[in-house]
Amino acid sequence: MGTLPWIALATLAFTLPGSIAMKANTRQDYLQRIDRVVAALQGAVEQGGELPELARLAAVAHLSPFHFHRIYRALSGETVGQTVARLRLLRALQLLAEPSERVTETALAVGYETPQAFARAFRQAFDASPSEWRGQHERLQEAMQRLRSPAVAGDAGAVAMRVEVVSVEPFRVVATRYDGDYRDLDKAYGRLFEWAAGHALLERMAGIYGVAHDGGPDASYDRGAFDCAIAFHGGDVATDGYTFPLQLGGGLWARWRHVGSYDHLGAQTDRLVAAWLPDSGYVLRDEAPFRHFLDDPEDVPEAALRADVYLPIAPG
Repeated sequence: MGTLPWIALATLAFTLPGSIAMKANTRQDYLQRIDRVVAALQGAVEQGGELPELARLAAVAHLSPFHFHRIYRALSGETVGQTVARLRLLRALQLLAEPSERVTETALAVGYETPQAFARAFRQAFDASPSEWRGQHERLQEAMQRLRSPAVAGDAGAVAMRVEVVSVEPFRVVATRYDGDYRDLDKAYGRLFEWAAGHALLERMAGIYGVAHDGGPDASYDRGAFDCAIAFHGGDVATDGYTFPLQLGGGLWARWRHVGSYDHLGAQTDRLVAAWLPDSGYVLRDEAPFRHFLDDPEDVPEAALRADVYLPIAPG
């Protein structure tokens, strides 16, 4: 399906070469905000205290709580939950470097509820038990060095991205909520199409949309709550217990055309945040991004599928 008539192009367009995706000082400012969050989390882990709540972490980063997890994940390359797990293990390694330190005391000191939970996390990370590594200075130092930064750094965009700033008039869609692995979204959309067919609405279908909801500190790419949505020509459509009305658009949006598989679009959205937002002169508004699916996977080869990703923005 083509672009709907209520979307008007603004005059601005940005092309980002992968090698110079952000201005150094602007990107550095965002990374310093993330570093402040990591420092706050590290302080809480080292002191054995309560972890800061979302509002506190967002305030430390001078970011909106609405988009905090998305921006943090995009720029750091890991979720807040993954950072906490990494910092707990890092602190545990520091304590285990002392030969007299007991595993039980170490587990409780870094925030694990039981020594068993600590041992499971340790074995998963290092394929060894805490007791086996206790006091082994060289091995512990090598592991500590690995844990001082995320396993995968945030991606600033290795491939050029063309982003357009567009004005989108508000429009209504009919949606249904799905929760799970996004790779199974085709089944959820299939049920929504069946609903539309049962209400004689397929001929009025104007576009297929989706809204991915950020699920919190442990939200990973492409999994969680997702609103599958269809826009219809000819005015409002009555909803029922299975569907609900939803309004999309309104204001300015950063739009990027994705070509390829619809799987892993969440990771691509985070990449858009990391590669474009800090250097754009815009900030994110407190509204969820949405996607406009332009092709049917049953009719178009996977490599040629198109989807437009929209980020809600305002002048910074």
